[in-house]
Amino acid sequence: MADVKVSSLIDGVVDVSPLVHADPRGMFVESYRQEWVPGSRPMVQANRADRVAGSVVGLHYHLGQADYWYVPSGLVRVVLHDLRSGSPSEGSTTCFDLGGPGDGSDAGVHGGVYIPPGVAHGFAALTDATITYLVDAYYDPADELGVAWDDPEIAADWGLGSLAPVLSERDLANARAADIPDEIRPVWAPTGSDPGVSLSDQLTPDESTTEGGPGL
Repeated sequence: MADVKVSSLIDGVVDVSPLVHADPRGMFVESYRQEWVPGSRPMVQANRADRVAGSVVGLHYHLGQADYWYVPSGLVRVVLHDLRSGSPSEGSTTCFDLGGPGDGSDAGVHGGVYIPPGVAHGFAALTDATITYLVDAYYDPADELGVAWDDPEIAADWGLGSLAPVLSERDLANARAADIPDEIRPVWAPTGSDPGVSLSDQLTPDESTTEGGPGL
């Protein structure tokens, strides 16, 4: 069975270590189950991003969308920061690695992470890497929001070492957390405060079905 743990650092984040089945042919892994995140909404869109070593993506956040990230190839440093006003972990930052070094030694390394709405998220590719992410709302450009990757208040450790960071123009333009306008600042709602309604539902996401994809 998968090893599923609720984060002790940021409320609502769930860390998953799936069970890997390996044999001489290769391996099989069940990378996601909805039951691993009780109260979550069904995932409705799947995306994939391939990034070269040194790429930094983020920080991004959504008012109405949750993500589930999984790294099938390569190694990334994930950075999460709780932007939600009133959250028990408001202002907390956590940094950890997903995937493996890509040198053949990472055959059993297959972690995933569930990221609730209002938690800023980003990653740095420490090797060439592929990241897949499931989302519980269709792409909505109005809910593609961001905060500065190098905000000293967030104090992210991107783990790049000698790698030069490469960012999109969009991410270079993101404001610091302190400068986020009130109308797009996330507000925490406890999961289960309304029986049968998840945190994502309480934040009333836009149900737009516009095709497209976020800037991961």
